[in-house]
Amino acid sequence: MATGKSALKPLLSFRLPGLLQTSHRCVRYLHKAVRRGFVPSPTPFVPDTKTFLTLIGRNMSQYSDKLSSWEQLFTISSQELRELGVEPARQRRYLLRWVDKFRRGEYGVGGNLDHVTDGVAELRAVEVPREQIRATDITTGRDTGTHSFSLAGTATTSPGSKWVIVNLPVGETEVKENMFSIKKYSEIKLHRGNKIKGPYVEVLPGANGSAAKITVQEGMWEDKLGRKIDGGERRRAEVRAKRRIAESKKQ
Repeated sequence: MATGKSALKPLLSFRLPGLLQTSHRCVRYLHKAVRRGFVPSPTPFVPDTKTFLTLIGRNMSQYSDKLSSWEQLFTISSQELRELGVEPARQRRYLLRWVDKFRRGEYGVGGNLDHVTDGVAELRAVEVPREQIRATDITTGRDTGTHSFSLAGTATTSPGSKWVIVNLPVGETEVKENMFSIKKYSEIKLHRGNKIKGPYVEVLPGANGSAAKITVQEGMWEDKLGRKIDGGERRRAEVRAKRRIAESKKQ
């Protein structure tokens, strides 16, 4: 019996490392394949690399001269970013994470706007028939239906209508059928009927909150870094204990 166990150990020690190494290589290969995925098309709000780097913040716009090509931005690797001088490593991880999010269509505020001129987009709240909203939802695969109670008017809405946010070309005030599409814009909502609210939304004068604009700004999409309070999580108890001792000595 002892001889059988001793013969089994060399066999396992010989085969297991090879299996682990093979799976490790597969994971790294898939990781690189995902990172170097297809190159998405620019959007009206994000037409070039400089705008993209400006939006994600953390002073990434300083590398706009090194990442001048849109294709380069979406095919570059972490090692290539390091060679270009993007430091420290968390900056490279942050940039690549946002590249992946943009590739998947996950934008920040304003990312899916259709009409943008020189980094400025205008939004207006308009009343449209609910039948038109339902038809639009059906064409996009989202049939929400028209409920009987929603056809009644309210203090801010006409009967059978609903307020929606539309993105019109800059300077346009009249809505035309071929000029807009009914859809949801990231992080932008209506408040109290026809008041447009959202981050980085500037209300246009004289519109009583029903018209606003969004301008490309530094750090609009930035994932804010956390703040260390009292030395961080590991040293917090020690720092606060020393502070209490110092305060008790003063008393």
